[in-house]
Amino acid sequence: MTNFIPIFPLGIVVYPGETLNLHIFEPRYKQLITECHAQGKAFGIPSVFKKDISEMGTLVEIVEIAQVYPDGKMDIRIKGLKIFRILEIIVSLPEKLYSGAIVNYPPNLETGHPLLKKKVLKSLRTLHGLLKVSKKFTLPDEELKSYDLAHHAGLSLEEEYELLGLLQEIQRLEYLKRHLEKVIPVMTGMENLKEKIQLNGHYRELKGFNFDF
Repeated sequence: MTNFIPIFPLGIVVYPGETLNLHIFEPRYKQLITECHAQGKAFGIPSVFKKDISEMGTLVEIVEIAQVYPDGKMDIRIKGLKIFRILEIIVSLPEKLYSGAIVNYPPNLETGHPLLKKKVLKSLRTLHGLLKVSKKFTLPDEELKSYDLAHHAGLSLEEEYELLGLLQEIQRLEYLKRHLEKVIPVMTGMENLKEKIQLNGHYRELKGFNFDF
């Protein structure tokens, strides 16, 4: 399917199923949100890297306009729906401050791999333990998908976008597994280094070398 959507390019990656809070302050996007909310229409958030709009993005719906300020600024909540690919950007639209795009929606296979997901979750919790952060997911483990885990795996923005472009769940889980296998040893080494630094200057009980042969 190909259609036209308003777009709100941002320097973030939004995944299908993800909810996100945004503060809207630019006139063009205040217009976009006001019109989309009134008409019950979705809009697209393509990711921006180095001032360039990326090819892929996520269609989102407005869940709630939480607050409208006297100057027209807004706090809104959105939810990711599905991934799109930009075919053409329409920079100027008649009587609109915002831009739009012609997009299509590539097939996205979301069939999971329970064993692989279990490994990813175990590694993710190991990473969180090393970082001393606590993360409780709103869904039980068996219902979690790669999109629910990606923002909590320490990916860079570019890596989050790479994952967005993977259109099979098993590919996304494998991507996260490889990333965590790379990051966890580094974090473990940093934790060991921190312990060594903290011990410096302390009285330590160390066994001497035994010269008796």
